[in-house]
Amino acid sequence: MRAQGGAPCYRLRYRRGPLLTLGLRVRLLVIGVAGLSVGLALGGIMLLGALGWTLQRTVDAEAFRTGDAVALLAAEKALPDPLPVAGGQLQVQVVDGQGRIRAASIDADRLVPMLRPDQLHAGQRQRLVVDGPRVGLAGPVRVVTVPAGTPADPLTVLVAKSMADVRHSQYVVRALLLVGFPLLVAGLAVVAWRVVGATLRPVEALRSGAAEITGRAGPGRLPVPAARDEIQRLAVTLNDMLDRLEASRARQRAFVADAAHELRSPLTNMRTELEVARRLGDATDWPVVAENLLADTERLSRLVDDLLLLARLDEQPARPDGSAVRAVGPVELGELLRGVAGRYPSPPVRLAPPPGPLWTEGDPGELRRVLANLVENALRHARGEVVLAVTGPHPDPPVPGQRGSGRAAGAYHLVTVTDDGPGIPAADRERVFARFTRLDDARARDDGGAGLGLAIVRELVRRAGGSVDLADAVPGPAAGTGPGLRVSVRLPALDEPEADF
Repeated sequence: MRAQGGAPCYRLRYRRGPLLTLGLRVRLLVIGVAGLSVGLALGGIMLLGALGWTLQRTVDAEAFRTGDAVALLAAEKALPDPLPVAGGQLQVQVVDGQGRIRAASIDADRLVPMLRPDQLHAGQRQRLVVDGPRVGLAGPVRVVTVPAGTPADPLTVLVAKSMADVRHSQYVVRALLLVGFPLLVAGLAVVAWRVVGATLRPVEALRSGAAEITGRAGPGRLPVPAARDEIQRLAVTLNDMLDRLEASRARQRAFVADAAHELRSPLTNMRTELEVARRLGDATDWPVVAENLLADTERLSRLVDDLLLLARLDEQPARPDGSAVRAVGPVELGELLRGVAGRYPSPPVRLAPPPGPLWTEGDPGELRRVLANLVENALRHARGEVVLAVTGPHPDPPVPGQRGSGRAAGAYHLVTVTDDGPGIPAADRERVFARFTRLDDARARDDGGAGLGLAIVRELVRRAGGSVDLADAVPGPAAGTGPGLRVSVRLPALDEPEADF
């Protein structure tokens, strides 16, 4: 099919069977009861088969035991007449090679053998089933043969036993199974219905809690079951997810509010300048107005560029170690620092000579943006000069884990930007990396910026696999109060970039 505009539109259609239209509780019950029924049916069939085989073996054992006893009497030529037989359901005959009956039990036929001549194989132990009327017993009859006598006078002992008791036992067991099977399945279905319902009750509580959360504003929590099972772990995981979502929404709301506030200020200034110029008419000093409008426009442009950069950084995927997935290359830090320092007058910006070629892996444009933001931030607060320096390699790793085959294990380069300004109190050194954060002495927007510079620095350094922190330029007993601030950027070191690139 085609959507509007002629573009092909493909829709996947799934066939829903009748079982999928039922509720989860019913589906679990149907599957469980069906499996249980099949299992019980197979078990009943196996039980009947095992019972029949056991009873048959019992009958054969009793018949052979009687036949062996009579054969022993025949071997000693001491056959009594009638033959002594234990039990009232056994009949015994002793026949010779011509099919004549030599001896028989008291209730056995003395004229007609139990087996026809074609059924009787002299010298073999046999198990046969014959009709009851031929023997004079009820139901099918089991007949076994036992060789007896001597080679000169071979005899065969025939022992018959009725199978009526065996068939009756099988019938009773079959009837009990046919009656008890549906009752057992029905009882287990009721128990399963209640057990499944009790098991799914925490799931229903989670669903109700989720419906209440989506129906009201503000953070919410899902009920956590007391049992330490999969549902309890699911509830804990969902609550953690809700906390993260709420924190993300709070950050987004704060970011939007701060961005709107920052954008409103230059727009308000521009509008004020234009309204004053319109009221003054010919008395307007247009060069001054143009200069003020240009300054506000540049400030607005920088703010928009920073916001777009942060938005792109937030949208790009990241690896498990927190670094972004992007194309990188070798960067020589000494050359990078010289390029950045050359954009500012000296003094106040001074570059300490690098010890030699120091290579790292990253995006040159992003690393250049990191240094430019740090230098501009230092220039706003420095009293005398700003010093750029790079040293390395150092043995301690910048962050847990290493990326890249050419990177020296645990080695990093240290880039520092130092100023002699008032510094930042130790309690505020983590807070200044948050977006739109300005300390009290940087509240003036004309001097302090929008509070995005250090946030961008941290994101870009993280993408390069490094870290950034703040410290006093001159450590001492009054640490955290100045004078000056040192920004330390740790970047992973490369041994031989030519080998990898």
